Amino acid sequence: MQTSTFSDLPRRALVTGASRGIGKAIAQALAQAGYDLALLGRSLESLQSVQADLAAFEVTTKAYAIDLAQVEQVQERMVEVLADFGPLSVVVNNAGMGYTGAIATMPLTDWQRVMDLNLTSVFQCIQAVLPTLRAGGGGTIVNIASVAAKSAFPDWGAYTVSKAALVALSRVLAVEERGHGIRVVTVSPGAVNTSIWDTDTVQADFDRSAMLSPDVVAQTVLHTILMPPAAVIEDLTLMPAGGAL
Repeated sequence: MQTSTFSDLPRRALVTGASRGIGKAIAQALAQAGYDLALLGRSLESLQSVQADLAAFEVTTKAYAIDLAQVEQVQERMVEVLADFGPLSVVVNNAGMGYTGAIATMPLTDWQRVMDLNLTSVFQCIQAVLPTLRAGGGGTIVNIASVAAKSAFPDWGAYTVSKAALVALSRVLAVEERGHGIRVVTVSPGAVNTSIWDTDTVQADFDRSAMLSPDVVAQTVLHTILMPPAAVIEDLTLMPAGGAL
């Protein structure tokens, strides 16, 4: 049973993929709201740059360089992070990758790479943080999915499947953890103007000026976290007003 209200919980959050894009914007929004932060990403240097940007908010931040694509080590590394950082009330699973390629010709190694980072690493992060959230009386887990989880786009098969599975994982987790005072939120944005469009695994030509900004996504995520304790936004789709992808 829930032993505390969300207002009693410490303002302490963990954000994956925090060095850039949506993750960085979420970290900034949480810091502005007074949350101490554990920042996870692959590059310690990039995370330290984010820490410098957050210094003005006078919150405690710690940076942890972890490659979540190495799924066999994720849970162990996460436990180390929690032991160092301490109690949490919010976890934002944002780290992920984009991938375009036809299902008919996609190499198995590419398929597995997408599933490992976009789905399995989140599963491992969740398993690592649940004991801490339960012990603290509850909290909020936010999983960043995509509108692709609910719509089919040609050549986005692996990405779509990984995000649809993440939505399903979130729904099951919400039911299983409700009795422990843990809320689970899935935010599914449409196209967001981030560096994902510049990566070598994504071949797409969209009007980036019509996309959502990371800051808009971050403010939406913060809103779901700050909901009163008697309510939860379990599944939210956020689209550009112009109707872009």
